[in-house]
Amino acid sequence: MKPIEDLTLAWATPSNRAGLEPLGAQCERPWLRIPQISALLLALASLFTSCLSLAITYLPPKEFINRQFDSAPPPKSLWLNQDIQSAAGRILGHPYQGLRIRYWQEGQRTAWILDEVGKERPITIGVVIDDREISQVEILEYREIRGDEVRHGYFTGQFIGLTLNDHEELSGPIDGISGATWSVRAVTNVGRFALFLSKQVSDQTSNQLATR
Repeated sequence: MKPIEDLTLAWATPSNRAGLEPLGAQCERPWLRIPQISALLLALASLFTSCLSLAITYLPPKEFINRQFDSAPPPKSLWLNQDIQSAAGRILGHPYQGLRIRYWQEGQRTAWILDEVGKERPITIGVVIDDREISQVEILEYREIRGDEVRHGYFTGQFIGLTLNDHEELSGPIDGISGATWSVRAVTNVGRFALFLSKQVSDQTSNQLATR
């Protein structure tokens, strides 16, 4: 019986015979497939991570704004000056990303859509302030793997009626949720920051009226 090498060369054409490896040699070197296997595993890991990082939209931002006003006003911008960024550092633990923040205002009511990282990924949170107190908190988009219990009314309802005291803390306690510590902290800090921002807008409006 002919050896494997001879059988392999027997059906090979002259054009490809020179570059053809014996079948036995390929079987003896399985590590040649390791790069392909590694690339496949990396692709699967990337796909899995992408699926986990997809945002779950509970309420589109535009719809959130439309629900807060009889006729949604055009957005305004609050420039993040040094004083505001210093406050962001105290309240959020870091400067707020960007040069300005959009908000919507009608009389004493302001609506804010802010992003804050929970444990690893940003949470998009809508906050409404009426006359310097919170009237609504909504989780608009959630990207964390766990901790989305913060979207439920039994949690967000705790913020209603709270104000910001002189120490830039909420005027009342917020009960935590087991397994959602980072998300609870993010939503709480955003509530505090929205109250601070609303106060800045109110003060600016009062100053503008006083100079007229």
